[in-house]
Amino acid sequence: MMNAVMIVTGGGSMMILTSHKSVTEPALLEKLAHKGIDKFIAYEISLDLAKERYGGHFFVVARDLRESDDLRVLDYNGNRAFRLFSFAEFGPPIMHEGAREEEDEA
Repeated sequence: MMNAVMIVTGGGSMMILTSHKSVTEPALLEKLAHKGIDKFIAYEISLDLAKERYGGHFFVVARDLRESDDLRVLDYNGNRAFRLFSFAEFGPPIMHEGAREEEDEA
């Protein structure tokens, strides 16, 4: 099973495809953290809707999704991703906040 998810971070947003059942699965959270994403709000998007909006690009990215490579970025351009989907098409928000790093006080 594949899921399409919009992830909103402090640095912007992106659309991902994943074979994980939930964006909060520890293995997926670890992969996101390795990419520098440890605090986010995620919204599931209907897979059929993502296929429709991204067309051929969706199928190119999805074809590369394997069990051993269960996270693929469908769209790094958050501006485009936001324009492609209305808020009404987002699933409920899923918030994740990793461990906070203490800021050095000078």
